[in-house]
Amino acid sequence: MSLRLIVAEDAVLLREGLIGLLQRVGHDIIAAVGDSDTLITATRAEQPDLIITDVRMPPTRSDDGLRAAVQLREEFPGLPVLVLSQYVERSYALGLLDSGGGTAVGYLLKERIAAVTDFTTAIDQIANGGTVVDPEVIQQLVRIRKDPLEALSPREHEVLGLIAQGHTNSTIATQLFISPAAVNKHIGNIFSKLDLPTTTDGHRRVLAVLTYLRT
Repeated sequence: MSLRLIVAEDAVLLREGLIGLLQRVGHDIIAAVGDSDTLITATRAEQPDLIITDVRMPPTRSDDGLRAAVQLREEFPGLPVLVLSQYVERSYALGLLDSGGGTAVGYLLKERIAAVTDFTTAIDQIANGGTVVDPEVIQQLVRIRKDPLEALSPREHEVLGLIAQGHTNSTIATQLFISPAAVNKHIGNIFSKLDLPTTTDGHRRVLAVLTYLRT
C-alpha cells in the first residue's frame, strides 16, 4: 500500500536515509522537514496519510517533534503518527499514546528497529489504525503511570468490583453485609477519588467501571 508521508528529522543524513528507504518500498514523500514548526505547517497543507517524526528537534531541540505530534493528533483526530526516537520522552509520550483512543499511533526506539521489514510493517499497521509501541517504551511508561485505583480502600475496591459485575446498590449491601447508606458512601468516595466528572450517577458508574477495567 502506497502512502503519502511526511518525514520530520533534523539530522540530514538520517532524514535522507529514511526518504530513500520509504521511497524504495513504494511510499510517496510529500514533505521532508527538519523542525517542528515546519512539520505542523506541512501537515496542515498536505493532509498526509501518516507522519514520521523524531522527538528532539528544533527550535528548542528538546521534545518539539513529539509535542508537535500530540498537537496534530488533537487538530486532526485519527491522523496516523509514528514517532522515532533515541529515548523515551515520558510526559508527551503518554499524551501521544492516549490520543485518538490509542489508535493509529506508534513509538519506536531507533536503535531497536531490527529490520527494514519490521519498520515498514509497523508503518502499514499504524496507517491502518493499529498501535505499535516498542517494548522498552511500554516498560518505562508503566513505571510512571499511576494506578488510579491505588487511592481506594479495600472496601471501596470490593464495591467497585461488584459495580463492574452489574450489581445494584441493594445487592452490593446484601453481599457485603453492610447498609445501603454505607454502600452509597463508598460509591461517593470512589467517584471522588477517581476524580470523575459531576454528572449523573449512572454515567459516573460507567466511567468508574471503565477505570476499573483499564487497570
